[in-house]
Amino acid sequence: MKEPWFWRDNSMAASAVGVLLSPLSFLYDAGQRWRAATTRASRAGAPVICIGNASLGGTGKTPFALMLNALLKERGLVAHFATRGFGGALEGRVRVDETHTARDVGDEALLLARAAPTFVARNRLAGVRAAASGADIVIMDDGFQNPSVAKDFSILIVNSADHSAGRRVFPAGPMREPLKRAIARADALALNGDLGGHLDTAGKPLFRLATHIVDAPAPQKVIAFCGIANPARFFDSVDRAGMSMAGKIAFADHHPFTPGDIAMLRRRAKREHARLITTEKDFVRLPADARADVMTLEIAMT
Repeated sequence: MKEPWFWRDNSMAASAVGVLLSPLSFLYDAGQRWRAATTRASRAGAPVICIGNASLGGTGKTPFALMLNALLKERGLVAHFATRGFGGALEGRVRVDETHTARDVGDEALLLARAAPTFVARNRLAGVRAAASGADIVIMDDGFQNPSVAKDFSILIVNSADHSAGRRVFPAGPMREPLKRAIARADALALNGDLGGHLDTAGKPLFRLATHIVDAPAPQKVIAFCGIANPARFFDSVDRAGMSMAGKIAFADHHPFTPGDIAMLRRRAKREHARLITTEKDFVRLPADARADVMTLEIAMT
């Protein structure tokens, strides 16, 4: 699940590969537009706030969902989460509980379930309808491109990579759809990071996001490892927390950690006389017997 090398490369070779794949991108995008035009959106039974992005990979949707839940809670509103459970094996409408693992429901669902009732379903409409029971609002983590669910409010998270010139639609590039079209369909935009240029918001409200470290461990020598879409962001956070990094190890996004991976990480930490540190998202994917000697760096969004 690592990105193809040519998606974010500006070389002539990358451009050539993108051009070769552009017919497939046209077909993919045409399929999305046809599905949107021929699918009738259905109501969930409670208002739905959808948090999405225009690109593949992480832009901060789950931290944003957790922040939004906290804001709604402050206002006396009960929110439930609905998510597809990416990386999990369970397909039906499942309420996440303490018996589930990342292999069952995915890592993001486990993090969301710590904050509010969370429902996993491959079928988006079935998931939001399950989440609507007993909720004032359903927070839909991802699903911006899914036309089967009627959204009452859609928030599009945008980062600098989405805004870079020449970003092609999958499979030639990392975009799920052209950014301009996604912005036109959103009710509000949330900017995660510095674009380094002007963003045409089409008159939509624009919010700026920031992250901060929560209760960081004491500064010490560490081996930082993660399996997320943007490992550099995590490594920067470890550095900001005052840690001395003896090593950085990046796995593929949503990587299922094996006993061999754990053994390798422990050998590296022992050789460097360092502690292991990872993200909360990666921590829940570790085997239960491998978590005792691993620290986490908790990141919150505002």
